Amino acid sequence: MPKKVDHEVRRRHIAEALHRVIDRNGLDAVSLREVAAEAGVSMGMVQHYFATKDEMLMFALEHLNARVGLRIAAARNRDSPRELVRAAVLELLPLDDERRTEARIALAYLARSVVAADLADLLRAALPHVIGFYAEQIRIAQGDGQVPANLDPEREATILFALVQGLVNPALIGHYTPEAVVAAVDYHLDRLFPCGNP
Repeated sequence: MPKKVDHEVRRRHIAEALHRVIDRNGLDAVSLREVAAEAGVSMGMVQHYFATKDEMLMFALEHLNARVGLRIAAARNRDSPRELVRAAVLELLPLDDERRTEARIALAYLARSVVAADLADLLRAALPHVIGFYAEQIRIAQGDGQVPANLDPEREATILFALVQGLVNPALIGHYTPEAVVAAVDYHLDRLFPCGNP
C-alpha cells in the first residue's frame, strides 16, 4: 500500500528549512537548491511544492506569521486587556533564541519588501490586524476604566506598534538587553493603562 503523504507538512518542513537558511546566511542566499539541501530533500521535491523562489518565500512568511500568531492566541487567557497586550507584544520582540531568530527572518523579509511589491502587499495587509488588535484591547480597557477615556485607541495602538518595532533592531544587535526591552514595554504600558496595572 502506498504511503500517504501530508503535503502541508512537507511544505512547512521546506518553509522551516528556508527560515534556517535566511537566519544563517540572509535572504540573498536563498535558492531552491540551498533550501532543498537544508531540508534534506531533492530539488525536484521543492519544485513540486513551490514553482518559484518567490512563491516559497511567500509561503514561508505566512508560515512564520502563523507560528507567532499561535503563540499570541495562546495568551488570550490573560486576566486583563493590559496583560493580553503585554503578552502579545513580548511575543514580537527578540527576547530569547526563538524570537531572535524570528526577528532576524522578519527583518530580512522587510528589507526585501522594499523592492518586492507582492511581499510588501502581504506585510501591509497584516499591519491593520496587529494595530486593530491593540486598539480593541485599549477600547475594552477604556470601557473598564483602566485606560483614560480621552485617549484615541487607534492612535495609541499605532504608537505601541511603533515602540515595539523600534525596540527590535537595538535588541537584535545587543544595544538593549531582554530585561531592558521588557522594562521599556512595561513602562509604556503602565502609562497607557494607569488603572489596569497588575
